Amino acid sequence: MFEAKFQTFVDETSRGDSAARLKALRAELKRQGLDGFLVPRADAHQNEYVPKCAERLAWLTGFTGSAGFAVVLEKAAAIFVDGRYVIQVRSEIDAKLFKPLDIAEITPVKWLCDHARPGARIGYDPWVHTSAQIERFAKALAEKKIELVPLDANPIDALWKDRPAEPKGAVTIHPSRYAGESANSKIKKLRPSLKDADAALMSDPHAICWAFNIRGADVAHTPIALCFAWLPKEGAPTLYIDDVKLAPRTRAALEKFLTLKAPQSLIDDLTEAGKRGETILFDSATAPAKLVETLRAAGGKPRVNDDPAALPKAIKNEKELAGARAAHIRDGAALTRFLAWFSEAAPKGGLTEISAAEALETFRRENGDLRDISFPTISAFGEHAAIPHYRVTKKSDLKIGRGVYLVDSGAQYLDGTTDVTRTFVVGLASRQLREHFTRVLKGHIAIARALFPKGVSGAQLDAFARRALWEAGLDFDHGTGHGVGSYLSVHEGPQRISKLGATPLQPGMILSNEPGYYRAGEYGIRLENLVIVEKREIKGAEREMYGFETITLAPFDLNCVDKNLLAREEIDWLNAYHAQVRKTLSPLVDAKTRKWLREATRVL
Repeated sequence: MFEAKFQTFVDETSRGDSAARLKALRAELKRQGLDGFLVPRADAHQNEYVPKCAERLAWLTGFTGSAGFAVVLEKAAAIFVDGRYVIQVRSEIDAKLFKPLDIAEITPVKWLCDHARPGARIGYDPWVHTSAQIERFAKALAEKKIELVPLDANPIDALWKDRPAEPKGAVTIHPSRYAGESANSKIKKLRPSLKDADAALMSDPHAICWAFNIRGADVAHTPIALCFAWLPKEGAPTLYIDDVKLAPRTRAALEKFLTLKAPQSLIDDLTEAGKRGETILFDSATAPAKLVETLRAAGGKPRVNDDPAALPKAIKNEKELAGARAAHIRDGAALTRFLAWFSEAAPKGGLTEISAAEALETFRRENGDLRDISFPTISAFGEHAAIPHYRVTKKSDLKIGRGVYLVDSGAQYLDGTTDVTRTFVVGLASRQLREHFTRVLKGHIAIARALFPKGVSGAQLDAFARRALWEAGLDFDHGTGHGVGSYLSVHEGPQRISKLGATPLQPGMILSNEPGYYRAGEYGIRLENLVIVEKREIKGAEREMYGFETITLAPFDLNCVDKNLLAREEIDWLNAYHAQVRKTLSPLVDAKTRKWLREATRVL
């Protein structure tokens, strides 16, 4: 009935392939006189979604998560993942080949220090590591007399016989009606942040696309063009991008305010800047060590700091905010149609995790504005819902029956990016499930209702989402919220709500509000809306105060709510939110869905 256009399901990588590939890599390392090799899940821009040709970690190990790191030695190998993937990694790799480890418990550099012999030579590809990463490794390894060796070519690339080609996605101009500000205006605002540097080498494609008002099609789910940019203190910027990505009209529009060059010119230009003794600003989060070291070797002065566009990009202008609100209304209507359909179809049987994900994408496509899904849909039933970043495969695809179903999904529209999670029960909710669900809901409401003074960071708010769980001796192992871009990445920094969220929240920032709880082997719960930081007027306030505007519109499953655990103000918030959902979405859905929506948003 439903057919997904964008949804991609994980291809199973046979463990036999991993064994042969690991053996071949070790032989190549030995040929080059190396004792080990570092394999991050990264491309030359540290993107979350990388082109297929950069999925070296998946090719070698079988692990398909969005973050991971492997270390290969002659007699041992390990793969490191964070709390999102500790369950998934064990199901995808051969633990006889790669020891799966939680990076919170032991880091790759610590493991390498413990397992590599003194005098060992460990190779790395300087294009897929930042200079800060390499400095941390080099400092720790030097104490063990272990040498880090930069390589001219990644040895995996030579072994990967059917490695996909570099992407050549077309670049488009992002219209001003969505961007809200011209590229020239943005460039002018960015230059003061260079301070006494001669130029900034921009390596984050999200920042470049935002600054120059372009979008691309080089990676799945995020409309970016893989490129680098040179932002000088004076004069026209330079965009280093493959010419094949530029149609004549796009090229003409860009050449009005910048210079276009081939990516191969970047090393030469950095070398020349180094010879002139220039100070160049590099992004600490994304700049390849290769570029930083090229400038330094030529005599230049690299300054590794924040990308000048990172914070301005995070603070959305009025047109971007209006677009986000409009996108969420359309997206909410599509999601609500799916939830109404699911509530009828799931109890009948026959649904699977994959078919449900395909159905949701179809409902989104039917609104006519969908450009892509913003990340692979997490469609998880039962025990799979307890894996925070579960990705269904054809092998793991569960039939949906009585129990908990969690769906975390999002969409890319020209006017905004969405991300929403709902958890529903098929059948009756147990008393335990209702308690856990309600405690997660209390945390969600606490963030939604939060008031805080100017200067407060996401780290200071994170505990709001956890208090009700902590009171029952429970918690979750991911952040409470991440930043979201404007028709860009669904995971945007520097803003976030987490224990590590140090950036002060400012009006115009968009973040997710997504506390959860995961009971391994049984079920998982996550409740996510997107919110906008906004100014709040409080009578008698002595400081500038902020709060959140919730822009996601979709009902929560009231069948999972224990009203007795909610305070009066929490019940009032939930009823008011559901009234807004009902009022806004009812005119946009069919009569059958409208009837379901009235019941789903009933007064509690």
